[in-house]
Amino acid sequence: MLEVASRIDQINRLDPRARGYHIVYRPDEVNHCPGCGGSQWLVGRLLAECAFCSTALPLLESGMSGTGLFRRHHRVANGGEQLAA
Repeated sequence: MLEVASRIDQINRLDPRARGYHIVYRPDEVNHCPGCGGSQWLVGRLLAECAFCSTALPLLESGMSGTGLFRRHHRVANGGEQLAA
């Protein structure tokens, strides 16, 4: 029963309707700052920062794919030891 409850919680976190309002910076759209209403942004790889009040917003598609990511790939030996790939 606990496994079913945790599965439902996981589905709700991924469902935008269940998660609620999620403020993000959307490229190619006019983005107004939720803090001051400004519309000038300093855009990085993961965040966009308001040029007026320094409010930071995550990018809509930030860092989930592409070069420069740190990933670990491990193979597991028969004895349970991890070997570097």
